[in-house]
Amino acid sequence: MRTNAPLTFADRLCILCANPPRGMGYLGALREACVMEAETKRQVVNRLASIAGHVEGVKRMVEQDVYCIDAIRQLQAVQAALSKVESLILDGHLRTCVTTAVRGEDPDERERVLREITEVFNTATKP
Repeated sequence: MRTNAPLTFADRLCILCANPPRGMGYLGALREACVMEAETKRQVVNRLASIAGHVEGVKRMVEQDVYCIDAIRQLQAVQAALSKVESLILDGHLRTCVTTAVRGEDPDERERVLREITEVFNTATKP
């Protein structure tokens, strides 16, 4: 018997990949199914709202001619908070979208997803 529980990522993926909308194909279905899990999304949205407030505070500091080092320290805190958000999103992506693609039967999709992850790491480690 079917419950009213929300569909899991795997449920959405199975439904979309088995019956992709006209013209979408497997890759389109995978992208459609690959959405952030609710708890991760809640954490990310909350952190981003907090970061936005922090950035506004730094803007006020600059407008009020606060000591430069104090503003820099606040910007470093913002950067650390953004890094945490990035880590949350990446962790969720690795656990859902990438895992599904790697376990899937489409070698082109596996390669595409692995290339994306490599590009993200290369961008993050550029001097």
